[in-house]
Amino acid sequence: MTSMTGPSTLIPEARIAVLGLGYVGLPLAVEFGKQYLTTGFDIDATRVEALRAGRDVTLEITSDELEAASGLVLSADLAAIRDCNTYIVTVPTPIDEHKRPDMSALLAASKTIGQVLSEGDVVIYESTVYPGATEEVCVPQLERESGLEFNKDFFVGYSPERINPGDKEHRLPMIIKVTSGSTEAAATFVDGLYASIIDAGTHKASSIRVAEAAKVIENTQRDLNIALINELSLIFSRLGIDTEEVLKAAGTKWNFLHFRPGLVGGHCIGVDPYYLTHKAQAIGYHPEIILAGRRINDQMGHHIVERLIRSMTRTGINVVGSRVLILGLAFKENCPDIRNTRVVDLISELQGYHVQVDVHDPWVDPIEAQREYGVELLASVPQSTYDAVIMAVAHDQFRELGAKGIGCFVKQDHVIFDVKHILPRSLGAERL
Repeated sequence: MTSMTGPSTLIPEARIAVLGLGYVGLPLAVEFGKQYLTTGFDIDATRVEALRAGRDVTLEITSDELEAASGLVLSADLAAIRDCNTYIVTVPTPIDEHKRPDMSALLAASKTIGQVLSEGDVVIYESTVYPGATEEVCVPQLERESGLEFNKDFFVGYSPERINPGDKEHRLPMIIKVTSGSTEAAATFVDGLYASIIDAGTHKASSIRVAEAAKVIENTQRDLNIALINELSLIFSRLGIDTEEVLKAAGTKWNFLHFRPGLVGGHCIGVDPYYLTHKAQAIGYHPEIILAGRRINDQMGHHIVERLIRSMTRTGINVVGSRVLILGLAFKENCPDIRNTRVVDLISELQGYHVQVDVHDPWVDPIEAQREYGVELLASVPQSTYDAVIMAVAHDQFRELGAKGIGCFVKQDHVIFDVKHILPRSLGAERL
């Protein structure tokens, strides 16, 4: 691939490297590996070895799907991607403890690519960033490391990831892909490349900045909608009104948007708005609605625990030294993903009351829970032990337990807080 003249002759020549084999990168590498020579690269050699053995701890890809990607090679060796000419970056872009964008992994990936970048190559970023970051932050790193000139010697594209962890219906080929490029020819190449694996089709944005902005507002919009419902739940709880009943009644109108209250975590919704507000503040604009929504959603753990403690006190339970069971650590149901899970807020808040907290989640890897959050997961739950239970995540296993199964875990005097509305209202559990 020596020029950016058009996609018709370029796409068959694509030798693709996908950097980062997590929830986003692995499904992408598998799809490309069905049609192209593709190298899936990750700095975690243990992850690579597990995938070679057909084991995906994220549960996004099966061993059969890995085997079906006949053109896919998996490696942690930089030399394995040196002969590639199309590099796709799918590394995490979290926020730091001060809620500022942390693009260290993105810069590291750009530096790695810069070491093997050749004339005519294309680098495509999928990681979530603020508008302008690809060309303002990533491209200079590529130029410094490679000694090549942007839009003369190499080209860049941006195609934001839309992976929904644990969703077996909306998989990569079935989700419309937004694409963009640093020149018109580069944009055409990027669009054509993705169009070859995405059954749902593509949408070619007019610029990289437009594509970057589209990504951050997708999740900012959801964040704000959930924040509204969370705030309404705070109001309704003070009025003694059941939020779920209100939402069911309001939902009978054809254009009502169906959102539910709860903890807002995960790799996208609880993170992406801070990338947009960071850029807004950098250009002198102070965003109000977006940050207000974030504050509401970030406070939900505190609100849940506060209500639980009040209920325990009314029930005559001595809070200090009590035992509380939290069912679920993953950020969403039927998924092992614990990235930015806000269940940890519940744990921290309860420990502040000197409560002994136990956590059980059959989906989550205990080693990862310990490494990421210092949480030791229960393999099984003892009976007749707990003063309170928080139903934090709506895993199918917890739904199947029902009131009878959960009742086995608690003492005679107890409180149950049903964050996800798993139990019938008639049982009297606290709910948002």
